[in-house]
Amino acid sequence: MAMTPEVKVKQRVTALLKQVGAYYFYPVTSGFGGSGVPDIVACYRGRFIGIECKAGKNKPTKLQQKNLTDIDTAGGIAMVVNEDNVEQVSAMLASLDAHGEHSGPFYL
Repeated sequence: MAMTPEVKVKQRVTALLKQVGAYYFYPVTSGFGGSGVPDIVACYRGRFIGIECKAGKNKPTKLQQKNLTDIDTAGGIAMVVNEDNVEQVSAMLASLDAHGEHSGPFYL
């Protein structure tokens, strides 16, 4: 199977989450799941995190953006990352380590 740019972003994000011991999973949307759910759902230092991974200049769909906004409104952390800004995940995790808070939002 070919390694797409988006898969590479997901792998980099999960490596960062593993490094700090965060809980995470890839939600599978099907007949019972909701569409537009972020690619990676995580919890770290008691904070809910939704991460949408994109390749290049791709942007979230309207439904994905609505879910990210809903996460942010509910007090979670919502991020959109690509190859160019994946290190924002490290910054967010470090912020949670240092302060128990994040200085988001971390949108593109």
